[in-house]
Amino acid sequence: MPASGQNCPVRVLVVEDDRAIATALHRALEREGYSPVTVGTAADALNALPVDFILLDLGLPDRDGAELFSRLREVSSAPVIIVTARGTEEDRVAGLNLGADDYVVKPFGVRELVARMNAVLRRAGGRDPGAAEQRVGALEIDRRAHVVRVDGTEVTCTPKEFDIVEFLARDPGSVITRQELLDAVWGANWYGSTKMIDVHVAALRKKLGDAVAIETVRGVGFRLVDPR
Repeated sequence: MPASGQNCPVRVLVVEDDRAIATALHRALEREGYSPVTVGTAADALNALPVDFILLDLGLPDRDGAELFSRLREVSSAPVIIVTARGTEEDRVAGLNLGADDYVVKPFGVRELVARMNAVLRRAGGRDPGAAEQRVGALEIDRRAHVVRVDGTEVTCTPKEFDIVEFLARDPGSVITRQELLDAVWGANWYGSTKMIDVHVAALRKKLGDAVAIETVRGVGFRLVDPR
């Protein structure tokens, strides 16, 4: 279950004036383990704070969504995904330049939206906030020292290699897509081939050895598992 704390589900503010869409999102998010709060106006959105995550429609009856986004950023640090019918390249660029964590165009698949939310939470460290060290079997990651160890022995990694294995270790056993890795390690605004990820992962596998397994999920991405 998505969690913002030890036992608290992530509280998601859904700002959507289309009742049918809002209801469908509310039910889907509940099924996924989130705690949704649904509102249809900018005023109600501001009154619903604080929350852990925000899904924001730009076409609101009482205020332009872009204006509301700026106001939300002033009073909340919660990640924001813009969910809107405005789908031109200019609209997408404008939304991302505002500072949105992602931009989803209607109509959309709920499963895709939830996957994007999970990716944003992983990038924000929402799986294990504030943890300085993490272990997955023989693998130990020291985030403060920027060090990777296997069975207690330090492994020399490049900065990108460290970022990749650290990101995979945030959610061991779960499949992380190549695009998620690109966004997390190279940045959401970086454009290039995902093949470079395969090159870095291949180098990591040689360095980490058989005690740590980074599995390839064909056509999707990678997952970190404990082979023991």
